[in-house]
Amino acid sequence: MRNLIVVAFLEPVTAGMEFPREDWPLHITLVKFDVVDQPLGDGGPPGDAVEQPPGDGDPLAARVAGLMDAPIGAALGSAVTIGAEAGFGRRGTIPVSLVEPSPALQALHEALVEAARSLPGRISTPGYTGTGYRPHVSHRPGKALRAGEQLALDRIALVDMAPDGGHATRRVLRLWDATL
Repeated sequence: MRNLIVVAFLEPVTAGMEFPREDWPLHITLVKFDVVDQPLGDGGPPGDAVEQPPGDGDPLAARVAGLMDAPIGAALGSAVTIGAEAGFGRRGTIPVSLVEPSPALQALHEALVEAARSLPGRISTPGYTGTGYRPHVSHRPGKALRAGEQLALDRIALVDMAPDGGHATRRVLRLWDATL
């Protein structure tokens, strides 16, 4: 099972970039999901197998990215506005900046949820999808956004939450970048 997430980065990143799990660049989470990495011929149901052509470094990432290309391409460059601050987590102690409601952002989220649901696996946080989706940007030491700030969704990425089975780092598997 692979733990993957799609985010809109608000700071520069590069494909293949790795960073410590406690030091994420500022981002908006779009969907978090787990997917089964099944090679061809594993006896699983037809259509669930991942083709593994020779020389392809990460066929599962390529398959997932292929499912997400169209909705991400359509959303690249969409503007969002930062809203009020809030506290997330069980005790409300995680400071975040909410993102104002945006039809383009909600449509992207819903399209990515559907793409993730088409894969063998599960949505990791089903209560925070669809009508439960609350887009936000978690504050980082010395990094927080201001209410009213307008940002473009110009760096959207597929990120591995446990590259090579290790949970200490994160790796950008695919980057859709409108800034280039």
